[in-house]
Amino acid sequence: MSSTASQASTRAVVLVTGGAGYIGAHACKVLKAAGFLPVTYDSLVTGWEEAVKFGPFEQGDLMDRVRLDAVFAKWKPVAVMHFAALSQVGEAMREPGKYWRGNVAASLSLIEATAAAGVEHFVFSSTCATYGDHDGVTLDEDTPQHPINSYGASKRAIEDMLRDFGAAYGLSSVIFRYFNVAGADPEAEVGERHEPETHLIPLMLDAVAGKRPALSVFGTDYPTPDGTCIRDYVHVMDLVEAHVLGLRHLQAGRVAPGTARVFCLGTGRGFSVREVIEASRAVTNREVPVVYADRRAGDAVKLVSGSGRARDELGWEPRRSSMEQMIGDAWRWHNRAV
Repeated sequence: MSSTASQASTRAVVLVTGGAGYIGAHACKVLKAAGFLPVTYDSLVTGWEEAVKFGPFEQGDLMDRVRLDAVFAKWKPVAVMHFAALSQVGEAMREPGKYWRGNVAASLSLIEATAAAGVEHFVFSSTCATYGDHDGVTLDEDTPQHPINSYGASKRAIEDMLRDFGAAYGLSSVIFRYFNVAGADPEAEVGERHEPETHLIPLMLDAVAGKRPALSVFGTDYPTPDGTCIRDYVHVMDLVEAHVLGLRHLQAGRVAPGTARVFCLGTGRGFSVREVIEASRAVTNREVPVVYADRRAGDAVKLVSGSGRARDELGWEPRRSSMEQMIGDAWRWHNRAV
């Protein structure tokens, strides 16, 4: 028996798109620990091959149906976890076509290949950006979706696509709407790395470490207590553990065949940009050099989860999602990666 066949015969295979990226790589680590064989499918346009440490790697583009079909035939996955996406809000405002092609068209290709292969379970990485800007409202799964940029709009479209394919082909899915993901693997095997980097905490830690002159804070005139926008942060390891719970939920038949179940993943507490900066000072014992700039187009004032559905139905608890631990784990990874 080949090594490929041997691996696939002893562990249930999960095809992880974007498994060479930040969240996908962490998901692969947790899937392996849970007894699955994560097979990463990634084009490496934004991912990193060195992050693929926990299972086999298949390089390919989601728009390449021939390649996708070959990978499905080779590994025969029991489920798909779909993380691959373009996700920069500023870019989405400037280049909406790139997001409709790179997120929606690519996801259509993947979902069609999933259905053609007879795979019945799909876990999708969505976003709270599908809600848009609901000023002063905590967000749950039933909050109306009014995205204000093509990133959020593209993710909402994929959610709709999954429902349509469920009705037509019996595909059952769990959809996770993320709030802000932060932190790193506490063992520092994988961490957050983007080029260009756009996320607050790694940008802040780069500034603390002298890798960039200063952290840019976009907007100090928001209608919030300290004038900076507010986000709900969740530790990446808490987030990916929810994905394994979601997969188990599907496998146990707790999502009706052909339907989609949505879960928000947030802690219910929001932190302003200035509060995150203060937490960094406490964790790193270093000052954060800051420059202030105008608001960015497409940024919402406040995005905070008001949902307990993931806790109630999946038994999920965000145990690592204190701001101190998220920054501390990210700082450990940052120092190791330097």
